[in-house]
Amino acid sequence: MVPFPVADATGIYSGEKNYTEKILENSPLERVLQQKPIGNDWNGKAVVLGYDLNTAADHVKNYQVTVSWDPTEKLYKNELQYTPAEYAAGKLVKNTVTDEDGHKVVEFKDATGQTVLSRKVIDAVKNANTYYVYNDYKQLAYVIPPLASAAALNSSAVDNTCYQYKYDSKNRLVEKKLPGKGWEYMVYDRQNRLVASQDAVLGSTQNNFAAKGWMFSKYDEFGRVVYTGFFANTASRIDIQTTINTMSVNPGNNEKRNNTTPIIQNDESIYYTKNAFPTEGMTILSVNYYDAYPPLPSGITTPVSIMDKPVLKQPGQSTASVTTKSLLLASYIRNVEDNAWTKTFNYYDEKGRTIGSYAQNHLGGYTRTELDIDFAGVTIQSKAYHKRLASDPEKVITQTFTYDHQNRLLVHKHQVDTNPEEILVQNEYNELSQLKNKKLGGTTLSQPLQNINYTYNIRGWLTKINDPSHLNGKLFGYEMRYFNPLNPNIAPGRFTGNVTEIDWKNASEDVLKRYNYAYDGLGRLLDAVYSEPNATAPFNNNYNEHLTYDLNGNIKTLKRNAFPASGSTTSVQVDDLIYNYTGNRLTKVTENALNDTGYEGGNNTISYDLNGNMKDMLDKGIQSIQYNHLNLSNGYSMQQTNGLGQLLNSTMSYLYRADGTKLRKTYSSTPPRGSTTTRITDYLDGFQYSYTEGGGICLECKTESAYEQQAYRSASFVFPGTPIPEWKLDFVATAEGFYSFTENRYIYQYRDHLGNARVTFAKSSTGAPEIIDTNNYYPFGLNHISGPFSTSGFGSFYSYKYNGKELQETGMYDYGARMLMPDLGRWGAMDAMSEKYSAWSPYNYAVNNPVMVIDPDGNDVINTGAGMTATGADAQFAFKAYVATMSTSTESSGGNIFTGFGGTLGEDPKPGFWGRVSNWWDRLFGRNKGADILTLTRGAEVSRAVEVGEPIRIAEFFSAIEVTSVAVGAATLGAVLTPVMMKDPEYNWARDLPLTVPITTTADESEPEFEYFYRAMSYNEYSKAGGYLTQRLNDSGIEMGEGPYVTRRLEYAQKASFSFGYSDQYDIIVQYTVPSGTYEMFKKISLPARGTTMRQSEQLGLPIKKREDGDYNFSFYGRNTAIFNSTIIGLPQIISIKK
Repeated sequence: MVPFPVADATGIYSGEKNYTEKILENSPLERVLQQKPIGNDWNGKAVVLGYDLNTAADHVKNYQVTVSWDPTEKLYKNELQYTPAEYAAGKLVKNTVTDEDGHKVVEFKDATGQTVLSRKVIDAVKNANTYYVYNDYKQLAYVIPPLASAAALNSSAVDNTCYQYKYDSKNRLVEKKLPGKGWEYMVYDRQNRLVASQDAVLGSTQNNFAAKGWMFSKYDEFGRVVYTGFFANTASRIDIQTTINTMSVNPGNNEKRNNTTPIIQNDESIYYTKNAFPTEGMTILSVNYYDAYPPLPSGITTPVSIMDKPVLKQPGQSTASVTTKSLLLASYIRNVEDNAWTKTFNYYDEKGRTIGSYAQNHLGGYTRTELDIDFAGVTIQSKAYHKRLASDPEKVITQTFTYDHQNRLLVHKHQVDTNPEEILVQNEYNELSQLKNKKLGGTTLSQPLQNINYTYNIRGWLTKINDPSHLNGKLFGYEMRYFNPLNPNIAPGRFTGNVTEIDWKNASEDVLKRYNYAYDGLGRLLDAVYSEPNATAPFNNNYNEHLTYDLNGNIKTLKRNAFPASGSTTSVQVDDLIYNYTGNRLTKVTENALNDTGYEGGNNTISYDLNGNMKDMLDKGIQSIQYNHLNLSNGYSMQQTNGLGQLLNSTMSYLYRADGTKLRKTYSSTPPRGSTTTRITDYLDGFQYSYTEGGGICLECKTESAYEQQAYRSASFVFPGTPIPEWKLDFVATAEGFYSFTENRYIYQYRDHLGNARVTFAKSSTGAPEIIDTNNYYPFGLNHISGPFSTSGFGSFYSYKYNGKELQETGMYDYGARMLMPDLGRWGAMDAMSEKYSAWSPYNYAVNNPVMVIDPDGNDVINTGAGMTATGADAQFAFKAYVATMSTSTESSGGNIFTGFGGTLGEDPKPGFWGRVSNWWDRLFGRNKGADILTLTRGAEVSRAVEVGEPIRIAEFFSAIEVTSVAVGAATLGAVLTPVMMKDPEYNWARDLPLTVPITTTADESEPEFEYFYRAMSYNEYSKAGGYLTQRLNDSGIEMGEGPYVTRRLEYAQKASFSFGYSDQYDIIVQYTVPSGTYEMFKKISLPARGTTMRQSEQLGLPIKKREDGDYNFSFYGRNTAIFNSTIIGLPQIISIKK
């Protein structure tokens, strides 16, 4: 504890500047002109914000849309004019953010506040311009990305490169087309809930259902999704919409529980009615049961207690007022490629917290979990009981966790069955709660296998993992430099957090290696220059890469160095690739290096399905790729020639659950001579099994070496004459690697800041650590091609490498939602989140900055926060970087451009952008186990952060609000509080408060000046529809407005000058958007709420707000803890608020 932190700053921080500065505009607006970071090295490196009007020199195109009503399709048709004029000077508001490296992002808004252009300056002559085009009703009609806006538009260019949207008379999005993808259609019920959707593949018969149809969702009266599936029907969107609009039976379109006459599908009972649309032609894929458990399958019972804690009873089983009402109790998910189900049952304690589960897998086995949690919900011990088949012996995994007084994890122990308990990790933290030291492995605290040190700079950015220059018995060292590279002439320093130099060394090679990284104005990686600093000739360029891009971020060219397959001791350029595109689709790769090493080349054409998924890759010998309705690749047919010119045939198929979880991979290979080898891998709740049958693995197959036979050696071989094949439990994942059942030992991994497995080691027979695998990567994940080879080990823990993802026999990495091609640096399928990053190609990987950005599951990127994973100390950096672009003024608080990190990452500032920022931050802080105590003060500096607990979902409550939301810790256990900074004038008081938001799970008042919030009840779907309130409205015949129509704001309202005098209380606002036609009815609704005083907006000094579309935002308020206990809200309960 520092007694006088300001007075002693010079001595404590060794002369560093330990504070930030804001230079404000000398006007009543007090807009921020400069934000100066901490650290002496950032002197003269402020973030500069500019406020102006457009000039003629800005050359902003004024795209126009002709809108007309289509009475047949009942939607507004938009027609884009291809030859736009330019906005006259002074017609647009122009806001500019210049980051610490001088890179600019400029946003132009029209008089209504809608963003029309986001301009990212690449260099002195080139910009990346993303235009947002609206129709006469202020609806977003087109998004024109940089590649399209820089060229002449026509219908083909619009279809290939632009985003297109159509709306119905209720302002609901009913049709959209993403670039390079077919049209998608949406259908809603009278409660404005999305009930059916169809993409281009489902609109054909070329899908896994072999029929044209729709994906559907059904809801109960509380708006909770009860079951989903596929509806086989050839009807058009408007036909289905008309059918739903005119339903006289069950007009509310709700389903109810039915335990007596269930729906029967493939011998599976679904305990719901089928009265909502659709009623026939259904293939049900998932089912949710709330409030009470369904009739249980044979052999499954609901436990009375778990780890000596009573299990919460169902309604009718107890006289207590607290029951399982509103909780999700069971979830059934069917497989996509067959008819088997996974059935999961959840168990809660009397505070509504999850303390156990039972998941019966599709093979008949199970994984049963038990949690021992303390008062704050922190896990003290967990147990997992697992069987693949019901007849298999049971495996038991026991984990125990020890924390300090701040709930920071100190010791994590792991035990398999009755084996000796392993100490996976011991953590030590510095005064800023940054991880300072981590000890891995061992059975005694004093004798770990490895002792890992972490070092940070004044900004909190990770700079070292051990010391690569002096390993001193350690197996791996890693150093990152940002603004201070040792080779600035190759790659100049960056002050925005981009890594410009990395040194590393592993003990098996004992060679200090270095990459220098150069970027363009968008933060895209241009050059990775390899060297070995201690060598006689350091700059050998052995593993260089050089890339160029088009305006959308599609890679245009890639040059790569490596050691050729011929065995030469001199590296050469093995790849000189030219990428050819139609829009964003890669159609051909031309290889000019004429070298068998590296990418194969072949100049073959690549084809795509209607959803933009790559259907083949003949350059790699992949003859065909099949996809299921989730756009997950589930079948490969491959044909290649080996080094002897002989033909090799192989196939690979995947089995998925309907929620996208991979369950099985089957790989078969037929060599020129010998029998076919079939290898099956099962993935079950972190346990991985293998089964191999047939002849020997083909040593010449390219698929066995990930198309880079020089990059890997095989971990094991299976030859003809192997004993009778059997299923084998290979390993289970742990927090620091794996436990290998085949080797009966723990496997540990050194990972870098991106999660890449660098060194894999285990305890040898002598008790010393031994390295069993090493990996050195090119930036986009391809393993270095040459010598000491890393191990491919398909189907084993060896194959988990780049970003911690599993390397496939195709040479691609499986991220979950998509497959990454590391040799090409791009995905083979469309980005499901492409609308969020409309300025980028939907096939780019990590916004072309793989040194700093990761994509954890193939769905969305996460900036690692200047070299840190998304937990602990990186939350501090990430939040500071976010706040650096924020203003404290009323006018600009919601309108500044979020440039992300170095102006290269973040959502495009399209309408509603600021209202969606909270989701991004919730995902960032909720990624890993435990999110930190984050104390925010006005000025938005994070002063400390401590990891506690596991993620919970809460961001949905804020995602639809048009506000600037800083959702810190809101997605984590023990933290259900979000300060909200409003941009609307009536909410100005929110920014005038000291936003001090402590979040803790300690039972004592260690800091009595703070309020303490304790989570008592986990998130549940009941809250998403407003519960009792929505039911009352539906019963009254009120049709709700555009969805999602329910939003909730948890506000810090201390000192708010409300007329009724609740000046020192916390209030909850429940906001609904209602159509103008039902506004008067809405005002008359009476809402009892079990002791909660509900007040209309006018009574609180916050008036009902009329929206631009004619609808109204209408709010109800309630005080303190009572609102959390209300059936209306269903939000996590607060046990107590201390002050």
